[in-house]
Amino acid sequence: MIEALTKKKLHLFSGRHNEELSHEVAECLNAEITEAHSSQFANGETHVRFSESIRGSDVFIIQSHGSIEGRSLNDAVMEHLIMVDAARRASAKRITAVLPFYGYARQDRKSEGREPITARLVADLFKAAGASRLVSVDLHSGQIQGFFNGPVDHLTAMPVLVRHLEQYGEDLVVVSPDAGRVKVAERYAQKLSADLAIVHKRRLKGKQNQVEAKDIVGEVEGRHCVIIDDMIDTAGTICTGAELLMERGAASVVAAATHAVFSGPAIDRLKNSVFDKVIVTNTLPLPPEKQFDKLEVLSVAPLIADAIRAVFEDASVSKIFDGQNQQ
Repeated sequence: MIEALTKKKLHLFSGRHNEELSHEVAECLNAEITEAHSSQFANGETHVRFSESIRGSDVFIIQSHGSIEGRSLNDAVMEHLIMVDAARRASAKRITAVLPFYGYARQDRKSEGREPITARLVADLFKAAGASRLVSVDLHSGQIQGFFNGPVDHLTAMPVLVRHLEQYGEDLVVVSPDAGRVKVAERYAQKLSADLAIVHKRRLKGKQNQVEAKDIVGEVEGRHCVIIDDMIDTAGTICTGAELLMERGAASVVAAATHAVFSGPAIDRLKNSVFDKVIVTNTLPLPPEKQFDKLEVLSVAPLIADAIRAVFEDASVSKIFDGQNQQ
């Protein structure tokens, strides 16, 4: 008769698109990043070879789906998939893909005819590559959790942002940038004991990243306002909303978002905006050219580390957030 006492071992890997966050997570876990030896062939193909055996290990692979110098978001997604596949073929016992920012999350439904649902495709690709589980932060919509055929731990940066926003005192109004974010803004308002307002806007049909702010629903005159959103991409929507708030007599306006995508004209728009502060987290890398005086960056590394520890120990992830991440 053969008997074996199994002992779980955690292996942490990092893609190349947000290594700073990965090392912060490792530090919170008192663990080390295992060398992945990611490289590029001359024709642009990605190659990965892990430096040590991971047979029977619990593997966590962290990669933010964003662009860095010389490498696109698509490169990030592909590298992540290749690392998952390498772990599966190296006989890892369980593979968890950690996506602080989930690529293609905005393409979660068909808004017009003949469009893809790319967020579902990304989930399918991770399942096909061999991921057992996904961990992500503030998905663009909760329904993405159902796209992956397996457990999805949907973390939220709300505890980090709320803790920082408490310094703005009691006379605070939480502003939803559109009707679709009202539920999230309501949760922030409850946590901050603040009032709620909504920017009524209209998305221009057939034109990507173009919206028209129309009016403000709620009392903002003489109040300190904070616009809450999941991401800031080109910053057109959020800057237009801030200008509208100031026109309605707001005393000050602050932006708070989880994901700092900062595409195209975003940096110039935010630099020249009426915002007092732009508060984001480090789910995406922010090189020097994407930083400016008004910017404050908060770390979600402790949240991700707590989730990884809970998954490794087969404990509840939702307890970390008192169930708030499921609402």
